[in-house]
Amino acid sequence: MDNKRCNRMIGWLKAGFYLPGIASLMMFSPLNAESELTDEDYWAPVQQPVVHPVWIQDRHTGESVLTYVEEPDYSLWNGQRITDYEEAMQVDASPALGVLTIEKLNINVPIYNGTDDFNLDRGAGRIKGMAKMDEAGNLGISGHRDGFFRSFKDIEVGDDIEIQTPRGVETYAVSSINIIPKEDTSPLAPSDKKMLTLITCYPFYYVGHAPKRMIVKAFPKQSSVE
Repeated sequence: MDNKRCNRMIGWLKAGFYLPGIASLMMFSPLNAESELTDEDYWAPVQQPVVHPVWIQDRHTGESVLTYVEEPDYSLWNGQRITDYEEAMQVDASPALGVLTIEKLNINVPIYNGTDDFNLDRGAGRIKGMAKMDEAGNLGISGHRDGFFRSFKDIEVGDDIEIQTPRGVETYAVSSINIIPKEDTSPLAPSDKKMLTLITCYPFYYVGHAPKRMIVKAFPKQSSVE
């Protein structure tokens, strides 16, 4: 075999050896500036939500359960409300009674006993005088319109609402949504039936003390409560 032919064969062998490596490098190399692909064409890892541990406690039995809630979505929150929440979370206070979750609205919030300013700064509040957690009757829960309950502006009839307590999780379905004057207390009336009443101020972006209330009524849908 002459030297010229021998050199050509060696060149082919070298090309065959390096081509797979070159192809692999091209697969992971940045596209040049003339590429028509956009950022959406690149694979990106899914961001996992930040979660916080929360103890929920049955005030009658003392039974406690450790659960987790997601970091609030501050994108719709009032700036002062964010500050109030962060300050409230630095205080070592009584545990929550449960957790309210509306997955569609990205709401995942602890429920505390009472609707004083401190409780509503750190979560939602059970309205005292109404039904207790896990009991029959009209369970009332309130939250700030410029904080946890801001996304209530997008709630619809039929949406699922979950209430978690140490006894388990109960799912409710929204049956009605009404706007009433703030002086109207009829939604707080007791009931023989198990039901849920969620209350927040309205309009959502009103400057000052809102003159109305949004009332969301819901009834049990399915239950895993013990």
